[in-house]
Amino acid sequence: MGYQVFDTTLRDGAQREGITYSVVDKLAIARLLDEFGVGFIEGGWPGAMPKDTEFFERARNELNLKHALLVAFGSTRKAGVRAAADPQVRGLLDAETPVVCLVAKSDIRHVERALRTTGAENLEMVRDTVAHFLAEGRRVFLDCEHFFDGYRFAPEYPASVVAAALEAGAERVVMCDTNGGMVPSRITAAITDLMGRLGVTGDELGIHCQNDTSCAVANTVAAVEAGVTHFQCTANGYGERPGNADLFATVANLQLKLGLPVLPEGCLDQMVRVSHAIAEIANIAPDTHQAYVGAAAFAHKAGLHASAIKVDPLLYNHVEPSVVGNDMRILVTEMAGRASIELKSRELGLDLAGHPETLARVTDKVKELEAQGWSFEAADASFEPGTRGTGYRDAAVHPGVVPGDRGAPGGRRGRVRGDRQALGRRGAGDRDRRRQRPGQRAGRGAAQRADPVLPDAGRVRAGRLQGPDPGGVARHRRDHPGTAGDRGGRTRLDHRRRARERGRGELARDGRRAHVRADPAVGRINSAYTARWSLPGTGCTATAPTRIRRSARTRSSVMRGIGP
Repeated sequence: MGYQVFDTTLRDGAQREGITYSVVDKLAIARLLDEFGVGFIEGGWPGAMPKDTEFFERARNELNLKHALLVAFGSTRKAGVRAAADPQVRGLLDAETPVVCLVAKSDIRHVERALRTTGAENLEMVRDTVAHFLAEGRRVFLDCEHFFDGYRFAPEYPASVVAAALEAGAERVVMCDTNGGMVPSRITAAITDLMGRLGVTGDELGIHCQNDTSCAVANTVAAVEAGVTHFQCTANGYGERPGNADLFATVANLQLKLGLPVLPEGCLDQMVRVSHAIAEIANIAPDTHQAYVGAAAFAHKAGLHASAIKVDPLLYNHVEPSVVGNDMRILVTEMAGRASIELKSRELGLDLAGHPETLARVTDKVKELEAQGWSFEAADASFEPGTRGTGYRDAAVHPGVVPGDRGAPGGRRGRVRGDRQALGRRGAGDRDRRRQRPGQRAGRGAAQRADPVLPDAGRVRAGRLQGPDPGGVARHRRDHPGTAGDRGGRTRLDHRRRARERGRGELARDGRRAHVRADPAVGRINSAYTARWSLPGTGCTATAPTRIRRSARTRSSVMRGIGP
């Protein structure tokens, strides 16, 4: 038999705190998992939850799965009741899925204290329920709950549960680390001992690991290396408490590191897309540092890394990012060296390889500005025009200055409006059209702007972006999550004025309170930061990531909250 990828995002993953799937959500996630190539999708517990019952009813008509089979989850029959007469068993049959996954107690302590029955009766419950579903034409998997804890306490009883299920005709018996307390060495030892004790093979066994020791993926891989060919995971590791084994990391490790054919051809490169789409449906922000699929999974900050990546990207990447649908990124920070600047510029469409003096100047300027509190790590929109502005003209770095704009090297003149300097397109003859106030003077030329002190460039004045200090720090007050300003949470950014004056704020992070530093340039903002807001009348404050963005097409400013 081949490897069986069993996904339980819709059942076990839904037990994560903060996740509530609608039926429509579950249908959408099932389609995504099928596109990723999993073999089995556990849809829920029909009969026990009305939503899951509806899901299976709609799935029969609305899902056209190419790779996966739907699985209904439920427990073995109750003690003292035949399987044919158990309403819960009837509910599983009514789901009309080709596969049923049953859960049974395999730790004698749980049998006697939680089920309040005998070990012998529990074994009979397993045999009777498995045989009943086989007689109804279903494929049967059996999850042995608390298997590894029970095996460490009294290995004879968990082994007898496995033997009873296989004798009754179960296709796979899944060993569950239900409490998530195992480490890889204990997983391997238990599986090896069980195989020797019962004479079973890995084609009859499965693995299901929780992540309470942060070892769920490692434990799953260890079980497969020990011979197990069926493994259960959830997308992005969603699940109760710290979660389950992450489907994407597990599959990637098995296929890319161990060379095992666990997915159909052409599905692995859908990993990032599927991961982020499921996170969107679950209403959970994707983990930027998640292995393989996170935005930072192949991001490099250290200059030492960039020097080697110039020679061969695989010197500092454990796999080619595109294999899983991801991209490599070079971050520009105070840790950057010339190689980082060169690679980042190449990423942005500039080739500075033959211009060492320019590279040195850009590198020095980035370090200088970062030391003053500026950050380019999440501000490509500042770094790119700055590099172009330096270009080959032998001028200084102007983060955010676009060639051809006023005040940029070789560009148009700048102007001062109010308490900040702004750059615009219009000439001196169209003041009426642009509504320029009289008395405004032209900005400094390129020679005068050769080494600007950017934090003193002025303050952004738009809505609640306020800054009384002459250093140009505009503090942003938030009175309601996800909005700027007060008045019932209505956004108070003056978008038209921002678009008209074409001002630009640049992020600076001080770890305490969000603020925006004004930049005397134009362009778009694309910087994430942490904003703080207060809840009036409560004395409470909270923080959440937020992004200010300027659209390249409309030149309009948007404040978008991406926090809770």
